[in-house]
Amino acid sequence: MIAVMLIAALVLTVMGAPVAVALAGGSLIFIMVTGQVPDLVVLHRMIGGVDSFPLLAVPFFILAGNLMNSSGITSRIFEFAKAVVGWLPGGLGHVNVGASVVFAGMSGAAVADAGGLGSIEIKAMKDAGYDTEFSVGITAASSTIGPIIPPSLPMVIYGVLASASIGKLFAAGFVPGLLMAGALMVMIAVIARRRSYPVDSAFRVGNLVRRTREAFLSLMTPVIVAGGIISGALTPTEAAIAAAAYALFLGLVVYRSLNLRRLAAVSMRSIETTAVVLFVVAAASIFAWILTSNNVATDLASRLLGITDSKVLLTLIILVLLLVVGCFMETIAAMIILVPVLLPVVTQFGFDPTHFGVIVVLTLMIGLLTPPVGVVLYVLSSISGLSFERCVSATAPFLVPLVAVLLLVAYVPEISLWLPNLIFR
Repeated sequence: MIAVMLIAALVLTVMGAPVAVALAGGSLIFIMVTGQVPDLVVLHRMIGGVDSFPLLAVPFFILAGNLMNSSGITSRIFEFAKAVVGWLPGGLGHVNVGASVVFAGMSGAAVADAGGLGSIEIKAMKDAGYDTEFSVGITAASSTIGPIIPPSLPMVIYGVLASASIGKLFAAGFVPGLLMAGALMVMIAVIARRRSYPVDSAFRVGNLVRRTREAFLSLMTPVIVAGGIISGALTPTEAAIAAAAYALFLGLVVYRSLNLRRLAAVSMRSIETTAVVLFVVAAASIFAWILTSNNVATDLASRLLGITDSKVLLTLIILVLLLVVGCFMETIAAMIILVPVLLPVVTQFGFDPTHFGVIVVLTLMIGLLTPPVGVVLYVLSSISGLSFERCVSATAPFLVPLVAVLLLVAYVPEISLWLPNLIFR
């Protein structure tokens, strides 16, 4: 009957039903056929799935990201990044990555990065003579840094599911996020040298000082968010509220780029996005509850233990599983279904829950760049005018450095755990 539930969810997805509807529908079919529990349990478990205080951070981080995109903060970040790394070969490619690193400390969502910075970055790169495919590829790849460097919406979800410290998870994402940026910049340098891409501009201290001054208040956002959480001064939920309030203050008072009409539009967009995310969380919660209550996690653990007792091989199996699932399922839904099943298995092999959280989020972020459910690719296809298929081929080369970093992070736990162990002694 578990197989029937999985097949029902898959069929509904193929028929075009939203992921949340497919998951809730498959769960309801299972409960109606088996009669294990009353039908109303579906509603109770869905409500329970979103009845969590840390999840309050989700709508506020979404609001903060939308406010930043609408108040001119993203353009200031882009100009600041140009002043810092625009002088390197393939300058605007490096600027693309640098801006994503800074914006990652504000929004915590890959789609927000791609949608906000993407329109600015792709236009600037095309105007400077870069191939559209290259511009789209590096924009897509760099957007995956957003949920790795704190704050991070997927990290919040994982922390709730695994009962793990969200502060430790945020700290654990710093070094892997910077490694992703470094690997992408190496790839850009190689491609730029091969294709003779231009340097954006010569390095000038005066320009750097001016752009830093212009972007200083915007750059304080990640300091407030990440610093507040890691220092213990703010909970993740409080940090999300602070980020939204600060972005609102910048847009209305400092930059005066927001008016009531735009604020209303931003608010409605944030409400719609939040509703979609929490509906997916609720639907995936009942799906995951059925899997765990029917001992799927225990059965999977025993089967994997029967296959291998090697942590190295188990890690590879889990990475492949997550990559495959990431190709077909939205990130948050995949996490809610897989984490309760996989966490008991990996803990038996000695995985640290914080390290495993970084692995899960990083692997599923790569899934955002793969068809058929490559959400970031659909966003950038709309922005750039390229077909979805051309966006896929343009992004493919940049999967190489991302997968290389994934393997490094997965097999060297100290990369993720060094900073949280240093801070949270």
